[in-house]
Amino acid sequence: MEETLGGLKGLFSTVTSQAVMEAAIVIAAAAMLIFLIQKLVPGVAARLGGKTRLYLLASVPLLRLVIIVVTIVVVVPILIEPSFENMVAIFGTLGLALGFAFKDYANSLIAGIVTLYEMPYRPGDWIEVNGKYGEVRSIGTRAAEIVSPDDTVVLIPHSTLWNALIANGNDGTDNLMCVAEFHLTPGHDVRRVMSLLRDVAFTSPYTKTMKPISVVVAQHPWGLTYRLKAYPLEPRDQFRFVSDLTARGMDILSEHGVCPASVPVSVASPA
Repeated sequence: MEETLGGLKGLFSTVTSQAVMEAAIVIAAAAMLIFLIQKLVPGVAARLGGKTRLYLLASVPLLRLVIIVVTIVVVVPILIEPSFENMVAIFGTLGLALGFAFKDYANSLIAGIVTLYEMPYRPGDWIEVNGKYGEVRSIGTRAAEIVSPDDTVVLIPHSTLWNALIANGNDGTDNLMCVAEFHLTPGHDVRRVMSLLRDVAFTSPYTKTMKPISVVVAQHPWGLTYRLKAYPLEPRDQFRFVSDLTARGMDILSEHGVCPASVPVSVASPA
């Protein structure tokens, strides 16, 4: 360890003020470029729809990684001579620092690189991790940022990738299935209700009609549950879509004399 630190000290003893200035200019330019990409690209994507929006959002972390790698490749030769001995000294010291002082941070960084390769989630995806659901807004070097339906920003460290279940609703596409549930009393024509709910989905302005629409029925002691499954035009419209399906469904069922059921709620008895 002492030999490594001594080699590193001698390595940087030859660095000149001019080299430091040049490296600082390169790093500042790279930081500014990353900042502009992270601000401008999502802004442009927000004005677009469909797959174009998803592709633009997914390009942000990849472009940032490319800029960081290029910056390192440019800065290292400016500061030091990239010989074998110098590289051993640098990476040996970095390994010690990461191993002892930044273990958790390094774990998240490595998981972030794995995330960019395996892509379990991308910007624009709707994911659920440890009970938190929302749209992936950005993917940083250490954590992913999602926005919940209540407009709450949640940061999810990439290290969660190692030991947590990640549910992805649309997986890089603009196809996200939504479900509207209807709890109804018994004593009605089941097939007629299924047909009515299917028509409800086709009449909604948010429905992506080229995707399949289905109705699933389940029986309970108190009545029946109908689950209307369909796809919205845009994943971000999912809540307005489900609300529209529910409102239209309740209206048409009321017109045909089908009543909603009162689902019993179990209340724990006091101790």
